[in-house]
Amino acid sequence: MIRLRILAESQDGASYDDLRTAAVLAEELGFDGFFTTDHYLPLHGRAALIPPLDAWTTLAGLARETSTIRLGTLVTPATFRLPGPLGVIVAQVNAMSGGRAEIGLGAGWYEAEHKAFGLPFPDVVTRFDRLEEQLEILTGYWRAEAGQSLDFHGRHFQLEACPAGVQAAAPTPRVILGGHGKPRGLRLAARWADEFNIEFPRPGVIERVVQRVHAACDARQRDPETLTISAAHLACVGDTREDLAERAQRAGLDLSLDLGALIGTVDEVAKKLADIEAAGVSCFYLQVPDLRDTEHLRTLSQLNASPR
Repeated sequence: MIRLRILAESQDGASYDDLRTAAVLAEELGFDGFFTTDHYLPLHGRAALIPPLDAWTTLAGLARETSTIRLGTLVTPATFRLPGPLGVIVAQVNAMSGGRAEIGLGAGWYEAEHKAFGLPFPDVVTRFDRLEEQLEILTGYWRAEAGQSLDFHGRHFQLEACPAGVQAAAPTPRVILGGHGKPRGLRLAARWADEFNIEFPRPGVIERVVQRVHAACDARQRDPETLTISAAHLACVGDTREDLAERAQRAGLDLSLDLGALIGTVDEVAKKLADIEAAGVSCFYLQVPDLRDTEHLRTLSQLNASPR
């Protein structure tokens, strides 16, 4: 049955306590993972309600507050952190959680956020070039034998005798790449990723992207079954149509729009998930519109047991 994860938009005014409450409850309710976006600025020009959180600092805290649920970002921009320190940060969270850390990594896209926090924002080709070097560095760092050093000499990054490896008791952090199936992203995923995430797919998109992912794996002579395919989208679910309408109104959602989001009653959304699973997706990230609506998490948890 398709694995379900919660995706929190922490930049929209959530505190650490909000995230902790949601993550602990998500674990109790049987969700496979609790992930957060990695942003310092609200999206689409919305006003910041409280000072921003750092995603990996948050995950370090959640690593000690939970015991079984997977933890990670969807996604960390490669522009935010240098690859050497990022390798250390993720390895530490991985060790603190007993090997439950995953990192979604992207090239970075939100220019206003970079300007606000003084982060370099090169052109898109350069950002992808930097992402590719980061992927090689990070995977090399985490997969190194204990005591082994890592050297890397690229166009954008150079490492000399970097002490690499992760704690022996913890598995290697999983790497997630995503997008909508463009050639370079697929090539990077087929080479470096453990998972390819289809971001907010509109109706009919998943089947085409799954075919492209499999083709990219075939081109690299990689078994497509070794690359998990997941998807992420907004989720708003109610026990009844009345519950759904009230929840959507509180979250400011327009129920007349059909952009591929999981919106409906539990039974309706369970059927949508069955179609998504049949299309080749084995993991789904439920982006919740209001992290403080813990009753929504309880309603969503019914999808874990719904027949599909």
